Amino acid sequence: MTTTDYDLVIIGAGPAGLTAGIYAARARMNVLLLEKTVPGGQILVTDWIENYSGFPEGISGFDLAEKMKTQAEEMGLKIETAEVHSLDLSEKSKKIVLKNKSITAKSLIIASGASPRKLGIGEDKFMGKGISFCATCDAPFFKDKTVVAIGGGDTAVQEAIFLTKFAKKVFLIHRRDELRATKILQERAFANDKIEIIWDSIATGVEGFFGVEGVKVKNLKTHEEKTIKADGCFIWVGILPNASFLNDSVKTDEFGFILVDEKMQTSAPGVFAAGDVRVTPLRQISTAVGDAAIAAVSAEHFIENL
Repeated sequence: MTTTDYDLVIIGAGPAGLTAGIYAARARMNVLLLEKTVPGGQILVTDWIENYSGFPEGISGFDLAEKMKTQAEEMGLKIETAEVHSLDLSEKSKKIVLKNKSITAKSLIIASGASPRKLGIGEDKFMGKGISFCATCDAPFFKDKTVVAIGGGDTAVQEAIFLTKFAKKVFLIHRRDELRATKILQERAFANDKIEIIWDSIATGVEGFFGVEGVKVKNLKTHEEKTIKADGCFIWVGILPNASFLNDSVKTDEFGFILVDEKMQTSAPGVFAAGDVRVTPLRQISTAVGDAAIAAVSAEHFIENL
């Protein structure tokens, strides 16, 4: 095989990328992790994490990211700030094209994550201060409080129902006069006396000083505007993979999420994917970490068998 710069290159430094880096560095592989911004991924904007094993009192997203990064670097992982522009997987040596250079690797792990689709109603200002995209992560923080949920698909309705285990009231805002969720989920939502659906409406803004205090809502038919007093706002209008650099180099589903097998192997030999960027039924820190361990060991075995 032609000489390559690295045994393994990992794209993305969220929990999946950092965990893959820990495994690879511990296996004494020549590995490089690329991150276009700051290591940590979405957990950097997560105020408090209570459902990750080993931290019974909880931990801030920033602190968990820092611990993962420190552990990875102590293992010998090299982290470089760089944005991947494209991949060339046509040869055995994988080519990763950056802004000012190209590097090669025997194997590749894509752990670039995914980002919630935003509405532009104050997500950046109130993220971690009342706005959330994950009920599984943050619902317990709204025990006996009032929250607004936005969306009408399976995820939105299912998560709204989950919220009722904690919140005293859930206002579900949907822009149409019927939900898109499956009938059984709709039936459960309609039967739940904690859920009130606001039909034909959109959220136009979030009010508050230190945190969410209310959500401004506009009826698309009557054009009436009002503010729903609430302590939190959950948004479920879609999620997008951070994978614009793929350019059809690996197979994805119709939404752009990467298809993998049980070894996290993509359609391209020696290329693996882990975490939120892949097709998965659950996007959590623990599932990303599990994916990453499998991907790193699979990459190690792939390189050994070259």
